[in-house]
Amino acid sequence: MAKLYFHYSTMNAGKSTILLQASHNYRERGMQTYLLTAQFDNRAGDGRIASRIGIGEAADTFAPDEDLFTKIETRLAQGPCACVFVDEAQFLSRDQVWQLARVVDDLGVPVMCYGLRVDFRGALFPGSSALLALADEMREVRTICHCGKKATMVIRQGPDGRALKEGAQVQIGGNETYVSLCRKHWREAVGD
Repeated sequence: MAKLYFHYSTMNAGKSTILLQASHNYRERGMQTYLLTAQFDNRAGDGRIASRIGIGEAADTFAPDEDLFTKIETRLAQGPCACVFVDEAQFLSRDQVWQLARVVDDLGVPVMCYGLRVDFRGALFPGSSALLALADEMREVRTICHCGKKATMVIRQGPDGRALKEGAQVQIGGNETYVSLCRKHWREAVGD
């Protein structure tokens, strides 16, 4: 039975690594997968999902207003697909999450989404909010704070290394920009 999955975490927890491994497992058994990532996140190159540990794979991209049901339906017309994998799912719109739900419900294809739950201000991303509401199954990918507790928050660092409290919700970056922290240390970092 097809389901809509949401694997969420903070930055640097290994979400892309898990996505790439799961896709590999399908293909190793002779089943095709379809990988999607946000069009504007090109840290690993255009149309590429990559992990900090050095593995990566080519992927199709989605634009902010693109109809993902139609995109996936077009892909399925080219041949069988056992599972759809979506990286950077926090960048999906609410409408796109509903389109992915329709892929599951109407086309019978499982969709596995991987993304951040909250931004550097502690607010939900639109795509994450919709996935938390609509996903059939949710799984937390855990990472740790420097204190050893589970990291559930992330700060964005300015050039001086201090936590920023304001700015655009979306700013592409990695270890040089973001640090995952437990709630206590996030509060300390933002001065709460």
